[in-house]
Amino acid sequence: MRTVLKTSIAALAVTGLTLGAAACSSSSSSNSADKPLVVIASPTPHAQILDYIRDHLAAKAGLKLTVREVSDYTLQNPAVQDGSADANFFQHVPYLTDFNKTHGTAIVPVETVHLEPLGTYSKKVKSIADLADGAQVAVPNDATNEGRALKLLADNNVITLKDGVGTAATPHDVTGNPKHLKFKELDAAQLPRALDDVDAAVINGNYAEGAGLKPAKDAILLEKAADNPYANVLAVKKGKENDPRVQKLAQLLHSDEVKKYIEDTFQGSVIPAF
Repeated sequence: MRTVLKTSIAALAVTGLTLGAAACSSSSSSNSADKPLVVIASPTPHAQILDYIRDHLAAKAGLKLTVREVSDYTLQNPAVQDGSADANFFQHVPYLTDFNKTHGTAIVPVETVHLEPLGTYSKKVKSIADLADGAQVAVPNDATNEGRALKLLADNNVITLKDGVGTAATPHDVTGNPKHLKFKELDAAQLPRALDDVDAAVINGNYAEGAGLKPAKDAILLEKAADNPYANVLAVKKGKENDPRVQKLAQLLHSDEVKKYIEDTFQGSVIPAF
């Protein structure tokens, strides 16, 4: 049965003592193989993958694994930095790099696991070409995923971006916009719910999957997997990379069993990156 912790920033404050107690237990003996490894993760697909490992693979590998599921991904790096969790599983390296730079944290990737293709979805049009002049398009408002979303549109000739801006792009970097699209910047978790209110939305793969959208089938634009830098990683606070429990989990995440589980469960919505 999944250990679930769905929370918000306010809820985290209320439950801080509980998490703190867990942190004391795990961080005080972070290199002790007989203590549970506490991993904080987004619900879909990250916690699902970890739950599979916990329920089917961890015991045989000698790993005690506790999965703490958190819907708000902005809480996860702070939890690893302050010791509330031993590791997290929700992000790609560009997001992690930007977070460390912005917040002064020291969190490092341990293992690359999977790609969740970013896609453009709409309840109003069947093709990106059908967007009307002045259509409203929602995009994630965090630094790396907003640029990633705009790049997806640019790669498909919907807009053009300032030369060299890459994934750091914001709407201010749009140099060509023949359909005069209006961009609505929202928290990534809110994007699926915004589909009723906008003409299209560029949604992270995990949030699309969690909302019942199938990227391989429902997206009107979808990222390509080849040479994609946005594969999601297991991450820890610097210095914990060699914790034996972390290494065991990293090995399990790259196992044939997990690869098959990802392929069978997500049917192309989540792609193994190993």
